[in-house]
Amino acid sequence: MKKKIAVLPGDGIGPEVMAQAINVLDCIAQKFGHEFIYTHGLVGGAAYDEYKEHLPQDTIDICNNADAILFGSVGGPVNAHTEEKWNNCEAKSILALRKAFNFNINLRKTEIYPELTALSPLKPDLVKNGLNIVVFRELLGDIYFGEHYLGERNSLRFASDVAEYNEEQIKSIAHLAFKTALTRNKNLVSVDKANVLATSKLWRQVVAEVALQYPDVKYQDMLVDNCAMQIIKNPAQFDVILTSNLFGDILSDELSVLSGSLGMMPSASFSSSGFALYEPAGGSAPDIAGENIANPIAQILSAAMMLGYSFAMHEEAKCIEEAIKTTIINGYRTQDLALGVASEKIVGTKEFTQQVIEAMQ
Repeated sequence: MKKKIAVLPGDGIGPEVMAQAINVLDCIAQKFGHEFIYTHGLVGGAAYDEYKEHLPQDTIDICNNADAILFGSVGGPVNAHTEEKWNNCEAKSILALRKAFNFNINLRKTEIYPELTALSPLKPDLVKNGLNIVVFRELLGDIYFGEHYLGERNSLRFASDVAEYNEEQIKSIAHLAFKTALTRNKNLVSVDKANVLATSKLWRQVVAEVALQYPDVKYQDMLVDNCAMQIIKNPAQFDVILTSNLFGDILSDELSVLSGSLGMMPSASFSSSGFALYEPAGGSAPDIAGENIANPIAQILSAAMMLGYSFAMHEEAKCIEEAIKTTIINGYRTQDLALGVASEKIVGTKEFTQQVIEAMQ
C-alpha cells in the first residue's frame, strides 16, 4: 500500500524525535510491504525563519496533498515568548492548522506501563497494573470559539466568554468515541457539567441518543469535577472518556502527568471527513534539543496511531506498540524514564529507537 505523509517536524526536539518516528515507519514499510512517501514542510519558528510566518501556504499545500499529517512540536524558549519569531507561535501554527483543516475531534492516549509505575505521582497500588485511557475532546466548539468580550460595563471592568454547541458537533465526536470503545473494553464515560451549563445539558442529551446505537458499550455520565477527582482516586475505572473542548483540555493535561513523563502521550486530531493530524502531546522542550536525550515514544506512538486510524494498518500499529513495550520490559530507558535501579539501561533518543526497531524485526 502507498501512502503520502506530510511531515512537519517543527521546533525544539521536534526534528530529532520526528526523525526516529520516520525510521520506525521505514521499518514498517519494509516489514509489511508498504511505501510511505514523505513530504516535509516548515511550521512554527522553523517556518518563521524562512517565511516570516508560522504556517505558510506552502505547508498548507503539502498537507492538502497528503493522506495524513505527522506533526512534531512548535515553540521556543519560555524567556523568548515576546520575540516576534515565538510570539503566539503555537496559536499561529498548530491551532491554525486545526482551523484550516476543520479538525473537530482530538484523541489523546494515556498509557502507563507496569514497569514504569514508579514514575507516576499516584500511589503505586492505583497504577500497579498499568493504565490505558483514551480521551476524546471536541475541538471546534465550546468557549474557545464563542464570542469573547473584554471591556467595561456600568463603569466597571467587565468580561464575558460565550460557550456554544450544536447537536451535530456533539454527534460527530460521540460516534467516533463509541466506535473506539467497541474495539477496547466497551466502557465509555461522558463528562459534562449538566447540573449547571446549558451546553452540557445538550451534550448529555445528544450523547445519550447516540449511546442507544451502541448497546454493547457500557455508558455513563459523570460531572467534570467528579471526573477530575476520580482520575486521581481510581484512574483504572476509565477506558474511553468523551468530553467537550474546555473539559477535555483540562482533563487530558491531568492525565498526561500520570505516566511521570511528558514524552509518553500521543494524540490525533480528526476532521469530519476523516483527514487527520498526529502529534505528541508534549512540548518542544528547546532546553534539551539536539542533545539526543529526548524521549521519542510519544512521536513514535503518534505515527502508530496514524497507521491504525488513517491507513487501517492495525497489525502494523500493533507491531510498533508491542515493540515499545518489549523495549521497556528489556530495561531500556531515556533519561526521563530512569528509576535509578541497577537493571536499567539508560540510552539516547536514537539508541532507544534502535531497540524498538530491533524488537519490531
